[in-house]
Amino acid sequence: MHRLVTTAAGMGIALWGGVECTINRVGDQFLDQLEHCGHYARPGDVDAIAALGVAAVRYPALWERIAPDGVARADWRGSDRALMRLRELGVEPIVGLVHHGSGPLGTHLLDPHFVDALAAYAAAFAERYPWVRKYTPINEPLTTARFAALYGIWYPHRRDDRSFVTALLTECRAIAEAMAAIRTRVPDAELVQTEDAGFVRSTPAVAAQAAFENHRRWLSLDLLAGRVGEHHPLWTYLCDAGADERELARLRDRPTPPAVVGLNYYVTSDRFLDHRLDRYPSRSWGGNGRQRYADVDAVRVPGVGIRAHQAVLLEAWQRYGLPVAITEAHLGCTREEQMRWLLDAWRGAHDAAALGADVRAVTAWALLGSWDWDSLLRRTTPTRYEPGAFEIHSGVPRATGVARLIVDLAAGRTPSHPVLSVPGWWRRPPGALPASAQSILITGAGGTLGRAFVEACESRGLACVALTRRDLDISDPEAVRAVVARRKPWAIVNAAGYVRVDDAEREPVACRRANAVGPSVLAMVCRQRGIQLVTFSSDLVFDGATRRPYVESDPVAPLNIYGRTKAEAERRVLALAPGALVIRTSAFFGPSDRANFVTRLLETLSAGGTFRAASDAIVSPTYVPDLVDRALDLLIDGASGVWHLANAGALSWMAFARMAAAAAGFDPDAIEPGPSPAPARRPPFSALGSERGAALPPLEDCLSRYVRDRSRIGDAA
Repeated sequence: MHRLVTTAAGMGIALWGGVECTINRVGDQFLDQLEHCGHYARPGDVDAIAALGVAAVRYPALWERIAPDGVARADWRGSDRALMRLRELGVEPIVGLVHHGSGPLGTHLLDPHFVDALAAYAAAFAERYPWVRKYTPINEPLTTARFAALYGIWYPHRRDDRSFVTALLTECRAIAEAMAAIRTRVPDAELVQTEDAGFVRSTPAVAAQAAFENHRRWLSLDLLAGRVGEHHPLWTYLCDAGADERELARLRDRPTPPAVVGLNYYVTSDRFLDHRLDRYPSRSWGGNGRQRYADVDAVRVPGVGIRAHQAVLLEAWQRYGLPVAITEAHLGCTREEQMRWLLDAWRGAHDAAALGADVRAVTAWALLGSWDWDSLLRRTTPTRYEPGAFEIHSGVPRATGVARLIVDLAAGRTPSHPVLSVPGWWRRPPGALPASAQSILITGAGGTLGRAFVEACESRGLACVALTRRDLDISDPEAVRAVVARRKPWAIVNAAGYVRVDDAEREPVACRRANAVGPSVLAMVCRQRGIQLVTFSSDLVFDGATRRPYVESDPVAPLNIYGRTKAEAERRVLALAPGALVIRTSAFFGPSDRANFVTRLLETLSAGGTFRAASDAIVSPTYVPDLVDRALDLLIDGASGVWHLANAGALSWMAFARMAAAAAGFDPDAIEPGPSPAPARRPPFSALGSERGAALPPLEDCLSRYVRDRSRIGDAA
C-alpha cells in the first residue's frame, strides 16, 4: 500500500463516503434514488455507513424532497434524524441541496426565480443546522446543465447552446447566492464544489471540437472561481449563446471559489472523438453541426485509455491552486472491479499528493448502490440496480467486499483481499494476469457449472486453477490436502458432484460419496487452511409441501437419494466450516452446455420434432452465467451460510419450455405435457425464493440472453 502522504493542510488524505441521491425530473415525474433503495425507511443505514470508519459523508438534504411546496411548509423530519445521528456518531456531513435536479415543481434551471428560491431554502437549512460546515448546493452543475438543457435527457428537455448556457449560469449564480445566504448564519461554511473530471481526446480531424470540450469541462468551476472574463477561451461562445455580460461580470467580480474542488471521476469519464464513424456503432455517432464524429469511452480505445486519478487531481490543483478531492469513486461492474477502482483512486490520490497537490480526500461513492444509471435515469420504474459498499436487495443493507476495503483504508490498514492482487481491467492487457495473482481452485471443472466458473474467472480477471474429477477426487482427504498445499488457493469453488437424479436411486453410495463426502472433505481442509469455500446444493432438498417459493430458513425434507445427499452435505459442510457458502440452485441452463433442458428442447424443435415436458412440477430455472457471477460476488464479499440463487420466476417445466421456444422463435404449441421423470420422486413444487436478497434477473431476460449467447457460440455449444 502507498505510504500515507501529508497534504499541504498538514493532514493525511481522508476517506469520505457518499450516497447516490439524485432526484432528477423527466417530464413531470421526479425520480428519487434513495426512495428506490428504501433508505428513507431505514434509519439504521446511517449507523452502517458510520461503521465503515469514513470521516465525512456527502449526504443529501434535497430541496425537492424537503421543501417541494416552499420553505414555510418544509418537512425536516428525515434530515433531523439522519443529520443528528451523523453528528452523534462523529461523521461530518457534506450537505447537498440539489443533486442532478431542477428544483421542485414550479421552477427549473431556466427559471430566473430559481436562484433566489434556492438561496431561501439554503438560508432556512443553515438556520436549522448551524453546526453544518460543508455544503454542495448543486452537484455537478455543468453535467446537469448538459443533460437537462443541451442533450434534452432531463427536465426542461432543451437541446440548444442558449438553454445550456442559461441553465449553467443559473446554477452558478444559485450556488453563489446559496453560499452567501448560508454564510450569514454560518460564516465559516465551506463550499465543496463537485464536477465531472472527464477529459476529451480525439483524432486530428476533430481536434478543434476536443479543445472546445476541454475548455467547457471547467466552465462551472471557472465561473465560480471568478476566472471568466473577456480573455477566457469561451467568452465569445458564452456571449453568442445569450449570456448577459453583466451577469458574467458579477460572477467574476464577486467570486465564490470552492474550499475544496471535488472531482467526480469514472472509468468512462474520459472521452475520445473519432471522425471515422465506420469504426463504431451508430449509437455513438454525433456532431457539432459542421462535423460528424463518434464519441466513445477512451478506456476502450487501443492506445488511448484513461488518465486516471493522479493526473485528474494534479490537473485541477495546478489550474486552481485550491485543495482537491475525489468526490465520487464508484464503478458499475463486478465486485472485484469495484474494489480495484476504489483502490486505484486511493493510490492515485496519494501519488498526486506526493507530487505536491493538496489532496484532502477520496470519496467512496454510492455506498447504498444506485439505480438505472445505464439509462441515464430515464426509466420511470427502477429496473437495474448496482450495489456499492452495501447491497439492499433484502431490504437490509448487506456489506459487500467494497465495504471491507473501505474499512481497511479508513483504518490505515493495507488492503489484503486476494482479488486486489490483480489490477483493474482498465489497466491490464487482455488475458494477462500477474504472476503474483492469488487463485481460486475450481473442482469439477469439466462439468457445466465448473466450465462456467472457469470462463467467468477468465473474463473477470480472477486467477483460477481448474481441476476436473480426473485431476482430483474431492472425497480423498490426502489428495485434497496435497493439491491445496501445492496450489495455495485463497478460495475453493466446488462444482463437482453426482448430477444424475434418477440414477442415484440405483447408485446411492456413489452419489453420497460425490455429493456429501467430497464437500465435507473440502470443508475440513478449508477450515484447517483458512480458505473460503463455495459449494452447491439443490431445490430437491425440499418436499414440495408448500406452494410458495422456498427461502433459506425453510426446513429441508428431501424425497429422493440425490436430495438426501445434498441435505447431508449442507449439514456437514456448515458444521465443519461455518464460514462456507452453500448455494442452493435449481434447473440450471447455459449457452455452452448441450445437455441442459433448454438446449435439448431447441435442438428437438430445430429438427422438427415434438418435445414433451412435465406439467406437474413447479421449479425456478436458473441461467448459469447469472448464477456463476452472483456466486463469485458473494464469495468475494465473504458471504456464508445457505443462499438461494435462482432466476426470478416459478413455473412448470412445460411452461418453461413454451417460454423458451417462443424466445427462440419456435411455436410454443409444439410442446406437449408429460409426467415428471421417474424413478426418483420429485417435489411437485420446488421454486426458490430468498430472504437474503439473492434473486437473479427475471427469466424472460435470461432467455433472451441465452438465445443471443447460444447463437454467438454456435455449434461449439
